[in-house]
Amino acid sequence: MKRAATLMIVWSSFFCGLFSQQQLLLEGVTPVNHATLVGVGKAYLYDSYLSPLTYSGFSMTLLHERLKQSPYFSGKLLLQQQFHIQVGITKNPTASASEYYGDIGYYLTAFYPLVQTSRFRLLGGGGWDASLGGIYNVRNSNNPGSLKVSTNLNLSAMASYSFPWATFRWQISSPFAGLFFSPEYGHSYYEIFTLGNGKGTVHLASFHNQLSLRNYFTVDIPFEKLTLRTGYLGDFYRTEVNELTTKITVHQFMLGLAFESINFGGRKARRSQPLKSSYY
Repeated sequence: MKRAATLMIVWSSFFCGLFSQQQLLLEGVTPVNHATLVGVGKAYLYDSYLSPLTYSGFSMTLLHERLKQSPYFSGKLLLQQQFHIQVGITKNPTASASEYYGDIGYYLTAFYPLVQTSRFRLLGGGGWDASLGGIYNVRNSNNPGSLKVSTNLNLSAMASYSFPWATFRWQISSPFAGLFFSPEYGHSYYEIFTLGNGKGTVHLASFHNQLSLRNYFTVDIPFEKLTLRTGYLGDFYRTEVNELTTKITVHQFMLGLAFESINFGGRKARRSQPLKSSYY
């Protein structure tokens, strides 16, 4: 009887110590909100370097998003990273020629809460983005492609409202200064990259020659073991320089999964801050 009682005490002490250790490890850890989404929709392409016509057709996007609360500004600063791969397959109005579009983009944005209640949050901030892509016209023989490279500083705003059954979020961003690539009128890529005549191809960007707007709306619906994220992604991009105009417009329906992850160890495991979500 004494052995059984001693065994029970030792067994209980072991589990209590294990539970306390887990609680200690969770203290000071900030989870990261991840989401991976696939988008399908419509794309409209106009590039006067390639064609005087607007091409329209199917578009698709793979988007990965990461949200994490940073230690800066007393832990109030929210850092967002987005990486996307976007493609489009379009045709001219008579369906007699095709244009293909591709883009790889990265966005880093910092948000600071302006208004915050138990359910509603309004955040403002800014960040940086970089984009590499292009448009290829199958009809053209001398200059079939148009390179699209840019990097910008952005202004952004985000608003979210949480219900027990869903979280709604709306985000908008637009660049105010940056750099982008564009050849001169009648300037061939053979001259630029083979002969080394690249003068006048890199331009300072602002509202006078570049307009861009990224509109992102999501709804997170939690289930028993997963969270479904669905929404809308709208990208508008326009440049006008060297008598050349480019317009790229994309509207897409997005669908994917969102989840929280925890990365900790070493000294982070000994911090005493409570565990909180960076997003919800």
